[in-house]
Amino acid sequence: MDASRKYLETQVRTASQEQLLLMLIDGAIRFSEQAKTKLAEKDIEGAHQFLIRGQRIMVELVSSLSRQIGDEIYNNLVRLYNFVYFRLVRANVQHAPEPIDEALKILGILRGTWAEAIEKSKDERRGTLPNPIVAISPSRISVQG
Repeated sequence: MDASRKYLETQVRTASQEQLLLMLIDGAIRFSEQAKTKLAEKDIEGAHQFLIRGQRIMVELVSSLSRQIGDEIYNNLVRLYNFVYFRLVRANVQHAPEPIDEALKILGILRGTWAEAIEKSKDERRGTLPNPIVAISPSRISVQG
């Protein structure tokens, strides 16, 4: 195993729930952008591999949500994560960059919103906000994609 992979595994194992969430969204963004590049290069198989990785991340995000955040927020996040997932599926089936652009727009908003919420939660810390990501487990995250 190379040094960069070991470093990434250590990051995942030692990350907080909040850091894991941002790492997953960053991964979905990175894989989506790489898929767009592969599509532009007419590398359909390469694009497929990156889109599958992004899809897996979205499935992980949906499965890690906690209903403790309330039905409305929970349902809205599930819808957003599913929207991104299905845009990545559509891009994979159609070999088209436009659905990836739609997914990237939502992922960027989600990333910014989560980063802001995490920072606000740290400021207000000591437990007043329910943690919507209690189920993200470092042992379930593959650094291989």
